[in-house]
Amino acid sequence: GANEMKRTKATLLALLLALGIFVQTTTAQYLPTDAGALNGTRVPLLRFVADDPVVAPLVEKVGAIGMTVSDMDASVDFYSRVLSFEKVSDVEVTGEDYERLQGVFGLRMRVVRMRLGDELIELTEYLAPKGRPVPVDSRSNDRWFQHIAIITSDMDKAYALLRQNKVEHASTGPQRLPDWNKNAGGIKAFYFRDPDKHWLEVLQFPEGKGDQKWQKKDKLFLGLDHTAIVVSDTETSLKFYRDALGLHIAGASENYGTEQEHLNNVLGARLRITSLRAASGGPGIEFLEYLAPRDGRPAPADARASDLFHWQTTLIVNTADLFAKRLLADDSRLVSPGVVSINDKRLGFSKGLLARDPDGHVMALLER
Repeated sequence: GANEMKRTKATLLALLLALGIFVQTTTAQYLPTDAGALNGTRVPLLRFVADDPVVAPLVEKVGAIGMTVSDMDASVDFYSRVLSFEKVSDVEVTGEDYERLQGVFGLRMRVVRMRLGDELIELTEYLAPKGRPVPVDSRSNDRWFQHIAIITSDMDKAYALLRQNKVEHASTGPQRLPDWNKNAGGIKAFYFRDPDKHWLEVLQFPEGKGDQKWQKKDKLFLGLDHTAIVVSDTETSLKFYRDALGLHIAGASENYGTEQEHLNNVLGARLRITSLRAASGGPGIEFLEYLAPRDGRPAPADARASDLFHWQTTLIVNTADLFAKRLLADDSRLVSPGVVSINDKRLGFSKGLLARDPDGHVMALLER
């Protein structure tokens, strides 16, 4: 009996030790740094560094920038005829896997991908159910604001073409950012709206700014440099995009003055701009934090993928499951109930999930 008791105690002790080790290894995923401990954030122990051969980046590249449209044929006509995009695929999908992925019950979607240069946009029309239009009083500092920056080789010609096609102005006209602004000086930019009132920007880089490929002169519209999103707080957004997703900061500037005010059509606009990139390229993701005015409205809490103010940015990931665990650990808001396997492979991915950033912008994390 005494030997039996000793064996039981030894077994229990071994079990407790094993449990202790297990608990330690499962919680050691996040270690507080001094800064993290001060503000109560958990800092990932594993840094997904592009040049580390052992740990591959979690987000390989930024893929297609997606938006919901009301009339696919009208949108395809606009993007192809006015902006020189080329249609590369046109697929209609329905079924429970897509309902779970997009968080919309009873959906039937027509999805068209269009290319400009090396980059893609993805237009989605919900044949069922229809969503809500872009709020008529939307402003460039509201937190549902997102745009794509289309690079032009000649702003004067681009603006003339847009005028000829009677596009809706969002800026008063093309603006040249002032030379005192070291990081943005000489850039020419103009905001306008597509048929569903999505914001678009045409942008021309001066020599020595932006990617070298944007200096080509062979076409009027060359490709997409980035998608821009309004954020309420840059540091909070960096925790999501840099710390959880592994994107890296590629540039930053603070923009203000009459040119910036007339570009955004917001009186007194003063913006902190931070540009992020993925390890293997694709368009950048650019934060627009309005330091002034601070009256931009939050995104509607009940926003859905079928609403016309819905954008979703595709992030190609090497493991959707790992990403889902990381987001859940960070208390991020998921649109999908978790990782969804897609049986229909016509859209080019096998599984994925949709997640919202701290301001409600949707990222589609897709595994090929």
